[in-house]
This record gives sequence, structure tokens and C-alpha cells, in this order.
Amino acid sequence: MKVTHVSICPTEAASAAGRAALTPELLAATGARYSRNNEGLDSILAKIDPNNLDKSVDAIFKMVDYGHQSIADMAPVALFIDGVSIWMAYYIWTLCPTAGGQESSTRYIKLDEESLVDPEVLGIPEPDRERWEDAASLAFDTYKNALNVWEAACQARPEIARIPRNLLEDAGDKAARQVARMRRNFGFDRARYFLPVSCATNLMLIMSARGWAQLSQVLLSSPLREANLVGASIVSELELAAPRMGRHAVRKDYIVDGLREEFARVQQMVAAEPTPQLSEDYENPEHPSVPELRVMEADLFSTGAADLAHHQNRYAWFGDGLRRMAVRFSWSAVALAEIRDLNRHRTGTKWCPPVPRGFYCAMDQIAGLGDSAESAQDILTDLQEIGRTASSSALDLLSAGEPTYVYWTLLGTQFPFEHTTTADKFLYEAELRTGTGAHYKYAQHLHDILELWYARYPETRGLVLEGSAEPE
Repeated sequence: MKVTHVSICPTEAASAAGRAALTPELLAATGARYSRNNEGLDSILAKIDPNNLDKSVDAIFKMVDYGHQSIADMAPVALFIDGVSIWMAYYIWTLCPTAGGQESSTRYIKLDEESLVDPEVLGIPEPDRERWEDAASLAFDTYKNALNVWEAACQARPEIARIPRNLLEDAGDKAARQVARMRRNFGFDRARYFLPVSCATNLMLIMSARGWAQLSQVLLSSPLREANLVGASIVSELELAAPRMGRHAVRKDYIVDGLREEFARVQQMVAAEPTPQLSEDYENPEHPSVPELRVMEADLFSTGAADLAHHQNRYAWFGDGLRRMAVRFSWSAVALAEIRDLNRHRTGTKWCPPVPRGFYCAMDQIAGLGDSAESAQDILTDLQEIGRTASSSALDLLSAGEPTYVYWTLLGTQFPFEHTTTADKFLYEAELRTGTGAHYKYAQHLHDILELWYARYPETRGLVLEGSAEPE
């Protein structure tokens, strides 16, 4: 695992135009001074000693010790985080929903056992490590077998991937590359559910120094060893960009207590489950994903379809009734593979107690395979049992109070998921996650929620720009 700070340098055009280039802390200090006088930018920049940029921070604004958090918000920092587990990348996004950034995608990249994070880094208890490694190895083998099933199915019946006929009939090299990419992604989309969340991934985030300090506080206060290691590495790199923030990026007792209480509540949810959804006598290892939509202050939507009159694309205008209406939508069980994407929407609050509910592995996609459906059904049914067993092991460890239980789950492990936001942001998310290039499963989840919306507001059907997840 490695965290690397990357500075932002001025463009050639900016340099040629004589524009200032400031360190993150100098930028924050310059912005802060604006609040205390009206001398203008040139006067502030004149106080900078080009030979001592760090000392210049105090010359501009002596209160840049970041006791004022609004000042820390003006110091942008970009960090690249290599080699963390898929679970840790997801967890970091839950803590930083407004950050800009990217993460390596399981939909477009084939992964193998070499990418498994070391169990010592994850903090897997010594007595459990051999069993954990065996389970992870089996999961990777299962992933490869599932990928073979879906790639063979797509080769035999290209139409199941909805590849446009004009591409299939085009003899050119460019079309051939597009078809190969669509077939490959079709397989990855359906096989990825068997990947262990202990598999390594990379992510890049850019946010304020304040955001990095707050993230580090949580990671350093976590019971997970991997979180502690990532948090310490972030602090080390953050001090290169914003050295005054280091003393704030520390373990906090109140966060330790809060995380401990959250974990206890998750355990209580398991204890309150009348019939564990992953018990051996449970017939269907895939938990039914029941959608739910709650609309608060519905009277705000008094203008009806007029709020969508100028909504020509998902970025376009929403009326103020939709912008003021509070919406909560949820599913009883969503695979972590989809939760990772749903979680990254910036607005509102997401709630996802990591209690395994079931295991999803694209069994509902077999119906479109035609003559090969029966053989695929047999193979995937056997593979599904491996995913169910992994998720069940995680549930048992959670019940026993072991925080590293999450590293036993797979991308197909299902958890409850809820998002509270405003109606305009909800509809934007629904349009995005059903649009071109959308993953088939979260498109289905959003279609289900939209049906509940239309039942309540039928006049909006046709005005919401719902897509059909066309491949790209």
C-alpha cells in the first residue's frame, strides 16, 4: 500500500499570462486574508517571499494554524492511494462523498490472486489466516470460472450483450476492437461478484486539506489495521502539502467511541434477524431486493410536470419544487459491487449497515442465454454456493464481534442500502444509473425505484429521462 501526494503546477498559458502559482497553504492564507481586509489580490501576493514560501503563509495570514476549518477548506490536496483493499476504497468513499476522484474499476479490469492484500496488513487474526487465504483463493478460481461461462455465452450469442448489429457486421479493425471490449466488459460485469473485497485496488482523491485531516482522524481511530496504516500514510503525505494540518490529523477518542457504537448496532441487527438469510437451510442465497421510496414534504411538488419542463438532459434545469423535496430511497439488499457506485453520489446521506443479507451472482441473467442456459445454470449454481459460504462466514464472524469480518465478503455479498437526498438529485442519479454505459444491475435497481416514483407522480413518466443502460 502506498500513498503519494501529487502537486498541481501552473499551465504554460497561466505562466505566460503572469498568473500566480501558490502552494496549498499559501492559497488558503490568501483566501483567508480576503475576509479581513479589502486590499485586493495584488497587494496580498506582494507579501510573498518567493525564497521562503512557508514563512510567507504567516506573513499573509497569521491565523493559518487551521483552527478555523473554513481556512483549511481552501487548501486543495491531491493524493493517489495504491494497493488498498476494495473494501477500504469503498469505506474511504463513504467518508468523503464530496471528493473528486476515481477508482480502478472491476467492470473493465481483470483481477487475479496476485492482487490479494496481505492478511497482516488487513489484520486478519493469525489463527484464521490459512482459512481466509484458502477462501480468497477459491473465490478467485470461482471468478475465473464464472468469467469463462459468460465469455463463452457472449461469444455464442452476441445479442445478449446488446452489441449493435452495425458493429458486428463491420469488418474494420476499430469495430472489431469495440466488439471485443463490449464482450469483455459483459463478462466482467457478471463475473465480478465472486471477487473478494480483500483484492487490491487503487484510488485517487482530490479534496481540501481539511477533508484529508478529517478522513485521517477516522482511519486512525478505526479498529481495522488497514485503515490505521492508510491513515498514517495519508498524514505523512498531507504534511508535504499542508504541514500545519499534521497536528489535527490524529486519532480521536470520540471517533473511537462512535465507531464502537456503530459496530455494536450492526451486531444487534444480526441478533434481531429472526431467520439468518445465509443459514444453511435458506433456500435462496440471493436476498430479494425490495425497493422502497419515501417522499417528505410532497406538497412542494405542486407544480406537477412543470418542474421538469426545461429538463432536457440529466444536467439540465429542475424546478424548485423538486429541488426542495426530500426523498429517501432504499433497497433491502444490494450487492457491494453496485453499492460502491451508488455510494459515490455526492449529495445527502447514505446508510449501509454492513450486515450480509444474501449473495448475488447474476443468476437472473441466465434466461437470455438460449440453448446454453441449462449448462450455465448448473455451473453458476455450484459457484453461487461458494459465494454464499463466504458471505455466511463473514456473518458468523460479525456475530462473534470480529471487525475483520468484512474481508471475508465478496463483491456479490448483499447489504441493505439507503440514500436520503432531494428529489432533483434522486432523479439525476436515476437518469445517470440507467443511461448509456450503466451497469445492468444498478440500472435495474433504479428502474425499480422509478416505478415507485411514477406510481406517486404519474405525470412525470416520459419527462424523467430514464435510459435503458445501452452499452458503450
